[in-house]
Amino acid sequence: MKAEDEHGDGHEGVARRGGRRRGLLKAAGVVLAGALVISAAGVGWAYWHLNHNIKSVDINSALGDDRPPKAVSTPSASASASASPLPSGALNILVLGSDSRSGKANAELGGGSSSGARSDTAMVVHIDEGRTKATVVSIPRDTLVTRPSCPTASGGTTSVAYHAMFNSAYSVGGPVCAVKTVEAMTDVRMDHYIEIDFSGFASLVDALGGVTVTTDENIDDDKSHLHLKAGEHHLDGTQALALARTRHGIGDGSDLGRIGLQQKLVKALLKQMSSTALLTDPTKLYKVADAVTGSLTTDTGLDSLGELTKLGQSLKSLSSDEVKTVMMPVVTAPSDRNRVVADEPKASDLWASLK
Repeated sequence: MKAEDEHGDGHEGVARRGGRRRGLLKAAGVVLAGALVISAAGVGWAYWHLNHNIKSVDINSALGDDRPPKAVSTPSASASASASPLPSGALNILVLGSDSRSGKANAELGGGSSSGARSDTAMVVHIDEGRTKATVVSIPRDTLVTRPSCPTASGGTTSVAYHAMFNSAYSVGGPVCAVKTVEAMTDVRMDHYIEIDFSGFASLVDALGGVTVTTDENIDDDKSHLHLKAGEHHLDGTQALALARTRHGIGDGSDLGRIGLQQKLVKALLKQMSSTALLTDPTKLYKVADAVTGSLTTDTGLDSLGELTKLGQSLKSLSSDEVKTVMMPVVTAPSDRNRVVADEPKASDLWASLK
């Protein structure tokens, strides 16, 4: 009888323990399912947030067909065999750094009046077919150009302007006029347009943990609040922005000296991005993505996280060592020693090489 009682108690104990285990497993399953739902919701919200950060302009519709022809590229054999190949053709992207003062962050960083903005920095990024090499051509903002007639948001058009400063195109007609002016002066089709403002650039540098740049001379510029000795410096976002904007403390104080610093900064940023393990650090990846998309304006061909991701993936074989930085050849303008004009035929030869 005693043995039976013990045997019975044993079964009951096992049943109770089994029930507890099943209960714990069930609870763990509920928690795990809940965590997955929350995680999925978080990822969904993050994607929605990043996607809605991006502002866009329909440049193709605004400019119509009166533009240089698109480059024709031949698909590679590997791309043809893939079900959904990444793009591999040559590409020209107009990248503008805007000095917009809209928003508190931009104003604090020294942006322009809240009623308007200028293209403080302009670069044409040419990516070779195969997307393993690239050339970045800086256009001095003080270049005198013939600014074409541009459509305006109100439905009208701007007048043709002769001997106008290059960066005035953005002021009078926004991204559409900036693209049209670049295409008119280069006869090269801009496949895409990307604009980033002051706060976005500074935030991007901070999200990457800063950027290391070597300067060849002392920089002492009270206007940009930048004071650096010649040598290697690890800069935060505010300092990197000041470096990109400084000109009074270097060389002859012209825009041409600043372009050299900007090109160094571009190369340094590319190296920083490639050395930062973003894919293994989701928190940093999101921080970088939020910094970029939060202050980005693109054409409608790049106005989604999916399109930007595809562009990024197509450039995975492009290293910073294969990025060449040059400036559009210019000479002092005969009419104004403080302005420059394209140095022909060198400038035309450069643009022709990008077709």
